[in-house]
Amino acid sequence: MAEDKTLNALDAIENGAKLKKTVSEKSPAVKPAPTKTASEKSTSEKTASKKTLTTKDAPAKATATNTISAKEAKLAPTKTATKTAPSKEATAKQPSKKILFDSNEDRFTVANQAAEDPDVLHQLVENLSTDARRMRQFSAGALAVLADLHPDMLLPYCEQLIDALHRPEAQTRWEILEALISIIPLNPDVSFKAVAGAEASLYDEDSGTARLSAVRFLATYGAIDDKHSEEVWPLLDEAIQCYHGDPEFQEMLVAIIGFASGQLSQDVRKALLERVRFDAETGKGLLQRRTEQIVELCSASGTGKSK
Repeated sequence: MAEDKTLNALDAIENGAKLKKTVSEKSPAVKPAPTKTASEKSTSEKTASKKTLTTKDAPAKATATNTISAKEAKLAPTKTATKTAPSKEATAKQPSKKILFDSNEDRFTVANQAAEDPDVLHQLVENLSTDARRMRQFSAGALAVLADLHPDMLLPYCEQLIDALHRPEAQTRWEILEALISIIPLNPDVSFKAVAGAEASLYDEDSGTARLSAVRFLATYGAIDDKHSEEVWPLLDEAIQCYHGDPEFQEMLVAIIGFASGQLSQDVRKALLERVRFDAETGKGLLQRRTEQIVELCSASGTGKSK
């Protein structure tokens, strides 16, 4: 009996060992995780730290970049607006200087202003083409005063002045004729274009002042040389005959004296002498004295040429 128990116990142990072996063969062996060294742990921690920082900082950097761009976008237009000069169109739209006249006496004040300010001078010339009659004639008066003081300042505006000789009101025309008289010595060729306008005023039936200014202009222009004298003599000859008894005739004779003192052609000198000889011989007072002076000038040997 004791031996049987011992055998049974050994069989049980043997069977248990076989069972363990069978289970061990069927189940895969689980390998233990490798143990990291100290250096590997340090490298791993640094890598993880960098990833964490990159992930956290990315939104912040993006936000900062966006914020700067927005500021730059807002500041850019302001800087551009500050540095950009006004365009020519904007400058052209600026209102011109307005010149006010209360009376003809203001023309002296305005003429002095025009002598110092080119904008005032330019506006005076522009006023010659305005629709307002009073503004045209007052501006023409200021230009006549300026021409007497500084004729060279009007040289760039000769074309506009000549055009103004065709305005309907007499005062604008006679004021511009007086201005052109001052310009003749500086630019005789341009003055030639004004002869037609002067001729129109010479036959103005309503204004003796316009007729007088026309004679003064033609006499000054004709005294330049023999060619100019022959050009204007037919007009002056007719004026002497037509306006002999007018109040302005004595002043016309003063202009003719200046004409006779100029560089006339011999033919013009002879014709002028014959025209005034009768008054010089039979006239009285101022008429006789002035016509005698003309005769003396025409009788003197001139430098002009005959045809």
